[in-house]
Amino acid sequence: GLELSHCIGTNPLSPAGPWRSGGPCKMKRVRTVFKPEQLERLEQEFLKQQYMVGTERVDLAATLHLTETQVKVWFQNRRIKWRKQSMEQKAAKLSQFGVIQPVTADSTDIKDHEEDTVDVEL
Repeated sequence: GLELSHCIGTNPLSPAGPWRSGGPCKMKRVRTVFKPEQLERLEQEFLKQQYMVGTERVDLAATLHLTETQVKVWFQNRRIKWRKQSMEQKAAKLSQFGVIQPVTADSTDIKDHEEDTVDVEL
């Protein structure tokens, strides 16, 4: 569910910095903490099929006492983890055979962020 987060920029005594929006309060979603039994069942279902839709998702959510959205988001996140693991395994196999890997998005992201950092004197 959604829970009201603290409001940023509404305290008249706090200085307004460039990181503060000064806008209205934003809703922040509370992170779902799954029980071990729920995770085990979700993983079992994921091994059978990576996409859970329609009545299957509704039924699974009801069985696990979760919302349909919680199940949907869990499957989305699990697919991302699965793809990342697949890519890492593929890269490891290629490196065993001495195949040179192209620069990954992760390493370029770090480099880009370093270039974007600017020191400001106060």
